[in-house]
Amino acid sequence: MCAHMCRVYVCTNKDLEDRTLRLWDSGISGKSQILFALVFTTRYLDLFTNFISIYNTVMKVVFLLCAYVTVYMIYGKFRKTFDSENDTFRLEFLLVPVIGLSFLENYSFTPLEILWTFSIYLESVAILPQLFMISKTGEAETITTHYLFFLGLYRALYLANWIRRYQTENFYDQIAVVSGVVQTIFYCDFFYLYVTKVLKGKKLSLPMPI
Repeated sequence: MCAHMCRVYVCTNKDLEDRTLRLWDSGISGKSQILFALVFTTRYLDLFTNFISIYNTVMKVVFLLCAYVTVYMIYGKFRKTFDSENDTFRLEFLLVPVIGLSFLENYSFTPLEILWTFSIYLESVAILPQLFMISKTGEAETITTHYLFFLGLYRALYLANWIRRYQTENFYDQIAVVSGVVQTIFYCDFFYLYVTKVLKGKKLSLPMPI
């Protein structure tokens, strides 16, 4: 959760407005942010049906607000600097199979359970528009790579949490774990480049697609 909040802070803090302007201009995918907003919306519908704790409720609301504020900043406040020409991933290529899989593989065929399953599957591939955008431009600014690092760290820590829960509670959620592994795999190349280049003060660059 801290990793997720760090990546939002990098994107939205007003004290970092100059950097934020550079962030939108240097390769943040608005389409990935739309998918993340959809992920949290469909996952946290239980806010209206199930109270767990004040902390749980507050954090869910914070996640939702952060997701929609980020989308607003990209397509509203900073739309003039947003690189829409390179943010061209076709979202239907992700949404259609994820919707289908959510109906086929779930724990219970109820609306809330299907939507929760949809959110888990969608989160595992929501980063693809961002990675596609970086591969299309061939490079990413340092602030963008920091943002992606925290986003990937957020998912990697979730995997650690599932491992701990299995060891201490003998609890295993196959859908969440498999989806988390898939998402982490998508980050592997980026993590390698982050460690070998960005942390050494170099700019992250990729081979341009042919």
